[in-house]
Amino acid sequence: MTKKFMMNHECPSPAAALAIAEAVLRTRYPDASFAFVAGSIMRGQGTYLSDIDLVVVYAHLQAARRESFVVQGVPVEAFVHDLRTLAWFVDADVDRGRPSLLNMVAEGVAIGEAAQQAEPLRREVVQRLADGPSPMTSAALNLLRYEITDAVDDLRGQRSDAEKMAIGAMLHPRLVEVALRGRGRWYGTGKWAPRLLAQIDPALAERFDRAFQGLFVSGAAAPVIQLAEEELAPHGGLLFDGDCRVAPVEWRT
Repeated sequence: MTKKFMMNHECPSPAAALAIAEAVLRTRYPDASFAFVAGSIMRGQGTYLSDIDLVVVYAHLQAARRESFVVQGVPVEAFVHDLRTLAWFVDADVDRGRPSLLNMVAEGVAIGEAAQQAEPLRREVVQRLADGPSPMTSAALNLLRYEITDAVDDLRGQRSDAEKMAIGAMLHPRLVEVALRGRGRWYGTGKWAPRLLAQIDPALAERFDRAFQGLFVSGAAAPVIQLAEEELAPHGGLLFDGDCRVAPVEWRT
């Protein structure tokens, strides 16, 4: 069952969401040190389908976990950590350039008996957000170049509209990643892709929107192909000839 059919038909206010999170922390995670309450509801941007993001921090855990559940008709996504597991996931977010967990900590409201302990952690995360993501490695960039090249070559051929839509759906997030990370910026997928593009360059976001709308609505591939060529040009262009990726030696049965 999806969260759509489990929840209320009204989005809770930030105050109501905070009260729900505080109750969850007391009853479901009574031994936790503190938590951050975040997400679109807390920003005042929620819809009736929005959930509460809850980053729960313990003094020590055997292993981090992610849990999804519904409280008072409101879905909750809980990310349960201690400081060491949280640090590992923050480092991973920085390396991959997607600051999901960092944003939750930076913008979240601290709750819990030891909520004051959350502030040094928040300051550290805010600084890491300001510093930006780690640069893409050559291997990661070349993999994106190859995958985008492969998709572009597929679009150049005679394709049905259904095939073009499938190719475009695969191509869009990869091209967004090149556009954002290639400019040294954080990136995101889904609804965050157009938002982040618009933040750094409204004209770039508009080019993405026009190109992919043309592909999905009328099957026009040329604008997407041109966009891909333009975005890859600063990074060496399309890549097929000479691409080589060696598997780790331990990848064998």
